[in-house]
Amino acid sequence: DATIVYGNPAGMSFLDRAQVTAGGTYLNVNSDISNVSSSRSGALVDTDAGGNVTGVIPFSGSVSGSNDGDMVPGTLIPFAFYAHPVNEQLAFGFGVYAPFGSKTDYEDSFQGRNQGNYTEVKVMTAQPTVSYRFTEQWSVGAGVTYNRVEGELHRQVPVSVPGNPLMDPMVTEVDSRVEGDDEAWGYNLGVIYQPVPETTLGLTYRSKVDFNLEGGFTASSPVLDQLGVGTVTDTAALDLTTPETVNFSLTQQMTDNLKLMFGASWARWSQFDQILVTGSDRPLITDEQQNYSNAWAFSTGGEYQLTPQLALRAGVALDFTPTQDSTRSVRIPSDDRRIFSIGAGWSPTPDLTLDVAYSYLTERSTQVNQTKTDDLLGTGPITSNYSADYKNEAHGFGAQLTYRF
Repeated sequence: DATIVYGNPAGMSFLDRAQVTAGGTYLNVNSDISNVSSSRSGALVDTDAGGNVTGVIPFSGSVSGSNDGDMVPGTLIPFAFYAHPVNEQLAFGFGVYAPFGSKTDYEDSFQGRNQGNYTEVKVMTAQPTVSYRFTEQWSVGAGVTYNRVEGELHRQVPVSVPGNPLMDPMVTEVDSRVEGDDEAWGYNLGVIYQPVPETTLGLTYRSKVDFNLEGGFTASSPVLDQLGVGTVTDTAALDLTTPETVNFSLTQQMTDNLKLMFGASWARWSQFDQILVTGSDRPLITDEQQNYSNAWAFSTGGEYQLTPQLALRAGVALDFTPTQDSTRSVRIPSDDRRIFSIGAGWSPTPDLTLDVAYSYLTERSTQVNQTKTDDLLGTGPITSNYSADYKNEAHGFGAQLTYRF
């Protein structure tokens, strides 16, 4: 159907008529957080009425809070594609979809809030595409991608508030927020080869996309207002590169009714080495090392045409994580995944097809062990630590409608 615009743009040349496909996937994610340890340490400073330091008191202690684990809200991810064969060789297409995204939204009392309590990165892509079929066996395709990214990071930053004759020294938390956006261009390439009518081989390349997000930084709390500091503001800039990917696919028509598929995907996630946010007044706002590694994913599945109107599908995928044990964070606490899927396609008429699918994703149990050192106001560094075990699973419900002209 028209989703081939994304899957492999060369495939548009194999469609027999124009069609539009639109739909979405709803994700419901569940996480269990256990074996939690959270602490921070630093120094409290006493001053006199003139602001002169009269004493420094080292401190250390645990950080209280909750670990509900319900930090990924239910999310609907929509898409729409159009493909139009001009003749037996040439086809055009267009797609709008979300190739990358991440979101975690912890409760306000989250025990790891000093490391991060809200993260959202959303990439939206529009892709005009063309394909050409040279022979009955060979077809190529190419698309230009216009990509827009929006990002937002929240964290509760511990701050040492100096004491004076009228106030005891204390540690408070400041609500730190960074947001930004950018636009950038990329491209997709695809090749399809059919050595025999029953066998289809596909290869797709999606380019990396370099973003330079620009936006703002704010840090605020009632304590800062009481001290006369008010809200701290600055510009914010973040470089982000989404990885290039290479996808290989094999489709084998076993019988008139049975089709088997296999896929392998490689992503150059080593492009994502850190979350480094800088400002004009503050050279370093956020520095979170990620050190992702390149990662593979493998999938296999089948489709059985039960009746002329009804097709049944099932599949399984192994998706190996790019995250590293030493730098895994509360923002993206993921690990290797196994995904099991079932689905069906119903065509009440030759012009109309409704596809539905359900996927269950389970991740390997993993651990987050994260440390940060902050000195937001220049009143002394505070080091915070958070360690916990995570077990994640997700349910995906997908549906799409295809209409052929």
